[in-house]
Amino acid sequence: MRETQTILLVEDNPVDILLMQRAFRDRIFTNTSLQIVRDGDAAVFYLNGDGEYSDRDRYPLPAIILLDLKLPRRSGHEVLVWLKQQPELKRLPVVMLTSSSQTLDVKRAYDLGVNSYLVKPIGFASLLQMMQSFSEYWLTYTELPEPR
Repeated sequence: MRETQTILLVEDNPVDILLMQRAFRDRIFTNTSLQIVRDGDAAVFYLNGDGEYSDRDRYPLPAIILLDLKLPRRSGHEVLVWLKQQPELKRLPVVMLTSSSQTLDVKRAYDLGVNSYLVKPIGFASLLQMMQSFSEYWLTYTELPEPR
């Protein structure tokens, strides 16, 4: 059994944050903690361990990142560009979780190195089903790189 893994959710929509927190409480994710930041700059600060995020006991490096595309201060694409330029962080798996299904957004995300692109479903039951599949694939079957 794996030790506790952290998922970093980068999301600015309070409703989507609440739904994800609820999905975590519904026991889909076991041995997993959820950290949340609400904009692209905060994601960079968290991943870099800057400021309040320097305490890695409280803010551990994530095993995987769930990244929204349209964020304040720095878009999901911009966070992805920054992340892939960091030698110690570039292997962190990133799953884009967004409402955009626009072909240009999808192509750009993959061009920038995203590992998966998921479009947010409508309705909590559909989100639970998606997160169950996400959990099984990424946290049960996939060998993830060690955080730095």
